[in-house]
Amino acid sequence: MTRLGLGLVWLLHLLPLCVLAPFGRVAGWLLYGLARERRHVVLTNLKCCFPERSDGERRRIARAHFHALARSVLEHGLLWWSSAARVQKLVRIEGLEHWRAVEGKPVIWLAPHFIGLDMGGIRTSLDTRVVSVYSRQKNPVFDQALLHGRTRFIKPLLFSRQDGIRPVVKAIREGLPFYYLPDMDFGERDSIFVPFFGVQAATITGLSRLARLAHAVVVPAVTRQLPGAQGYELRFYPAWENYPSGDVAADTRRMNAFIEDRVREMPEQYYWVHKRFKTRPPGEHSVYD
Repeated sequence: MTRLGLGLVWLLHLLPLCVLAPFGRVAGWLLYGLARERRHVVLTNLKCCFPERSDGERRRIARAHFHALARSVLEHGLLWWSSAARVQKLVRIEGLEHWRAVEGKPVIWLAPHFIGLDMGGIRTSLDTRVVSVYSRQKNPVFDQALLHGRTRFIKPLLFSRQDGIRPVVKAIREGLPFYYLPDMDFGERDSIFVPFFGVQAATITGLSRLARLAHAVVVPAVTRQLPGAQGYELRFYPAWENYPSGDVAADTRRMNAFIEDRVREMPEQYYWVHKRFKTRPPGEHSVYD
């Protein structure tokens, strides 16, 4: 089944983006109807984060999320098998001057989990060697395809979470930008509870700790999916001042607050299918039951 799905994605990458994008919307409509468990996760996350919105508004965001997510999945074929020139056309870069302003210093690119995450990451690999953390996929066929897509241009330096932070710190200090994705619930280990949209969320403190250990500046890098044939936009933001502050909890809250602001700009594009509030403080029940 995985090979069949990858074959379909390969065939679709031959289409122009203006034709491919509507396929994603149709796939998203089907996914919203069929993926009952994931739909429940998405709606629960949205209820936690946007309690002020009506059920109808949250369902509208959820449907738009499945459309955007399905479209990004199908458009991965462009990343994995298209030419470098086509990938450059697919993902435009804005705010590059913010990275250039700190070029030569150790730098961490804060890349939150929006659905265009891979588009931005692979686009940077056309121009720059980066370091990142790679999570091995359970399905070996999909794992091979994903790894191929992420290493087909300028090969990045990839580590697993099990490797720890020492090799990452060393690579950052040696000048490789770290494309960092620290906004998922990885459990209690290395995490603290800080608010995310007013809800206590287990959040890893790695951004603050790595910035301190590597003497690195943080430059947010957020990828947005654009309408139809416009593709994607990777936007670099100004480097954070006074970061790390010496207060790990305050630094972690600052990261979440930045991500919240970006989510409000494009609420349908955050990775809501992930159980962001899976780990609860002692005594609290699961929000997903």
